[in-house]
Amino acid sequence: MTDKEQQRSAVLVTGAATRLGLAFSTAMADRGYDIALHYHHSSDQALQQAELIRHRGVRCETFQFDLSENDPGRLIEQVHHRFPDLQVLINSASTYHSGTIADTATRLLQQQFAVNFFAPYLMSASFSRLVARGNIINILDNKIAFQQYQYGAYLMSKKALAEFTTLAAMEFSPRIRVNGIAPGVVLPGETRTRDYIDWRIQGIPLQRQGQVEDLIQALNYLLDNEFVTGQILFVDGGEGINHQGLNAEDYQFSDESGDKIE
Repeated sequence: MTDKEQQRSAVLVTGAATRLGLAFSTAMADRGYDIALHYHHSSDQALQQAELIRHRGVRCETFQFDLSENDPGRLIEQVHHRFPDLQVLINSASTYHSGTIADTATRLLQQQFAVNFFAPYLMSASFSRLVARGNIINILDNKIAFQQYQYGAYLMSKKALAEFTTLAAMEFSPRIRVNGIAPGVVLPGETRTRDYIDWRIQGIPLQRQGQVEDLIQALNYLLDNEFVTGQILFVDGGEGINHQGLNAEDYQFSDESGDKIE
């Protein structure tokens, strides 16, 4: 290992072979971090992306790990063994299934919590034991601002992770700062149609779809501002605050004659 490599800090990004995890990995490489690239099934993509990241002048190693079946703390131990200067953990891996509370089977509830909550919880605990100083950033979902029971198990796991973010920030201070990012309509799933995205945009105060760069700017802010911990940045164009509720000023009804009464 060269002197330059010894001076570089490292980051573990979970779910880093595709989508947002890959974007965060690339952004951290551009900041000069060595990359521990975690993946589950996306083996070919992980190897290809790792090679591209190395072209940015940093070290990148891949780590295959099933967060739902194994002890996630072991992944931190494996990464720390190969990257002793591990300083950042980005919990980006996520699994998503729709289903109301009434339709949620035990297996689905366990699977959603295993990846979306238990894994970040246990990895953060291991990270806090092994890393002297650093940052943990949890990737959430702006749906935590709503009560969308149609995504019962998924949404509860993300709400739990949001609460954990503030709890861990208290416990791990001052050595480790813990924050979160709650993306809105930035990278919709491949099954989402253009009509659906346009419909979602109608509920966004800024009236546009977000860009990956918006999330990278949030990531950079949380890493650079050393006086911020326990915070969740909603990067969603204001969609998360667009829930005005019912109020008397908007209430109209008709009397028996059919005339409107305000």
